[in-house]
Amino acid sequence: MEVQLDRPEAQERFGAALARAVQPPCVIYLVGDLGAGKTTLARGMLRGLGHVGAVRSPTYTLIEPYALSPSMGSQVSLYHLDLYRLGDPEELDYLGLRDLMRQDALWVVEWPERGEGFLPQPDLLIEIKYQAGGRALSVTALTAWGRAALARLGNSPD
Repeated sequence: MEVQLDRPEAQERFGAALARAVQPPCVIYLVGDLGAGKTTLARGMLRGLGHVGAVRSPTYTLIEPYALSPSMGSQVSLYHLDLYRLGDPEELDYLGLRDLMRQDALWVVEWPERGEGFLPQPDLLIEIKYQAGGRALSVTALTAWGRAALARLGNSPD
């Protein structure tokens, strides 16, 4: 799926629609240059799941957990990871990542290449690129779970 977005607000709206299309367990890798809008997309997902507080990139904490109760009623956990400052993928073990993998949760991972070998495999890969007037997103489903999410996203009225 290829998506053209002209403003950060459009990127947040797309993130909200994506959040409504995915179901736990789901791992989403966000790939793009610094400032491409990975955190903006994550913020949109969190807003789509009902989060009203601040959403910052977990650049220094590496993992930011969110417990959400979206309109569908059931509790959803979303883990937002930003691995930009990760020195060695093995550091993820010290953060309790393996324990978190046992949960049915949504994972949104920025800079996933820095955690290679220690992260769960992605269901969706979203590549964000600069383009004149906005951003170009390429969304690729890598599993059956990801393909189902893309089908729901494609049928979304947003």
